[in-house]
Amino acid sequence: MTTFGAVLRHGRGWLPLIGAAALLGSLTVLALPTVLGRAVDAVVTEGPAGRWVVVACCLIAIGVACDLVEVVAGTACVAGTTAWLRNRLVRHVLASGPEGTSKFDTGDLVTRVSSNAHDAALAGPATVTAVAAAVPPVGSLVLLAVIDPWLAAAFLAGVLLVGVVLWAFTRRTAEISLAYQKTQGRIAAALTEALAGIRTIVSAGTVLREERRILRPLPQLHDQGLRTWRVLARSGAQAAVAGPLVLIAVLAVGGIQLVNGRITPGEYFAAAQYAVIGAGLGSLTGVLGELARARAGINRAAEVTGVAPVAYGTLSLPAGPGRLTFDDVVVRAGDRLLLDRVNLDLPGGAAVAVVGPSGAGKSVLAAVAGRLRDPDSGQVQLDGMPLAGLSHRALRRAVKCAFERPALVGSTVGEAVSVGSVPSVPLLAAARATHVHDFVSRMPAGYRTPLAEAPLSGGEAQRLGLARAWTADRLLILDDATSSLDTATELQISKTLMGDRQRRTRLIVTHRAATAARADLVVWLDRGRVRGVGPHYELWADPAYREVFG
Repeated sequence: MTTFGAVLRHGRGWLPLIGAAALLGSLTVLALPTVLGRAVDAVVTEGPAGRWVVVACCLIAIGVACDLVEVVAGTACVAGTTAWLRNRLVRHVLASGPEGTSKFDTGDLVTRVSSNAHDAALAGPATVTAVAAAVPPVGSLVLLAVIDPWLAAAFLAGVLLVGVVLWAFTRRTAEISLAYQKTQGRIAAALTEALAGIRTIVSAGTVLREERRILRPLPQLHDQGLRTWRVLARSGAQAAVAGPLVLIAVLAVGGIQLVNGRITPGEYFAAAQYAVIGAGLGSLTGVLGELARARAGINRAAEVTGVAPVAYGTLSLPAGPGRLTFDDVVVRAGDRLLLDRVNLDLPGGAAVAVVGPSGAGKSVLAAVAGRLRDPDSGQVQLDGMPLAGLSHRALRRAVKCAFERPALVGSTVGEAVSVGSVPSVPLLAAARATHVHDFVSRMPAGYRTPLAEAPLSGGEAQRLGLARAWTADRLLILDDATSSLDTATELQISKTLMGDRQRRTRLIVTHRAATAARADLVVWLDRGRVRGVGPHYELWADPAYREVFG
């Protein structure tokens, strides 16, 4: 879970340095008025003032050095914390799996990882700076009390007024910052959705409508931005009024005490400088604004890391043919039953076709078999071992999936098939079996062709996804993964698939009667229930089964 404290702890390498520099800088600010006051008294009494001037110059130099250290360390801390938080968010998003990430829009997740993570990383330096900023006014109050208690009383009254202004600013800014970040996420989500369907949008002639849809929250974002500036302006104006009141009160009281001979001219000068320090508290609105944005960013990150990642066991698969068993499997989406008490015992090494009308639960069955989602009740076993008990390595080596619209990742065509730039020998065999090698070998750079420059058709993209899954050791799942292939290529791949020499179990979601006819076994689903299991030719006798294929 990402919390404010966790972000602060990550910056522990830099935060002590930032704190030390800020504290030393604050002490320098406190010491300087006293030193200058001594110099004034020395001038008035015609004493030696040179040494006090030298000390003042040294204090100014130390203050400048502290400011430089604070800026450099703060920048390094924010950069390091941003990288750590982005890495953590990305890893958690990937570990959450399809079911966990479905709670967020893609564009919104990108905004949280990019922009909001940087805002959250401001928490450490902003907190240290805000805490260190309390040292000068507190120190000023103490030193004014040493000079004269009435000066301290006048100073305290004015500083409390400034504090109320800053507290109100922080509270309002925190609310607006969170709303602003959420609106940014909605715009990013709509834009990502539009980019994914850009061909459909252009062909349908709905570009202007999509533009309006994406930018619909923009006025709200504009209003929230204006609210931020209004709060900042109002608080700045209030601080601008309250700050001088501190100075006026201290100067007035100090003038009376000076006339009455209770303080010296140098002490009066020092008191005026301490009053200026109190009046300058209003400039903390920038730091407090960063703190508010950081808290909002952390809240947004916490919503992501609060999603439980997919848990894996420690078991390995025993030797076996790939027998796949569904034991009272139930999957729900809200109140809707996607799979209703599914019981199946599929023989190892068989080619099993899964058919049914739209919405029957075919893809859900495939997702559960590949452990892309877990059932709400019941369990799935592979060769007698529950999928949830297998280690990540054992599960993903044994089970692989290919989809209707595969997401091709990597910078080259070769990386879309394998994790390396050039496929290894087993993966090259998979590329040949799925007829990927036929079209990749004709590309100018072969498997090193940049993926963005490869003119892939829908069928070729499907073949790349199929080749990537072909290396499964025991269970190969195809979720309508050959729907975009031409008839000849689909027939070639189907023959290779049905006559798999490795005798893996193949679970094939299909809408084609020919594919079902070539399978060893057919699972017929209807409204989330198993309506029939058997060879295609036996089920074909049922008119309702024939209607599945139109």
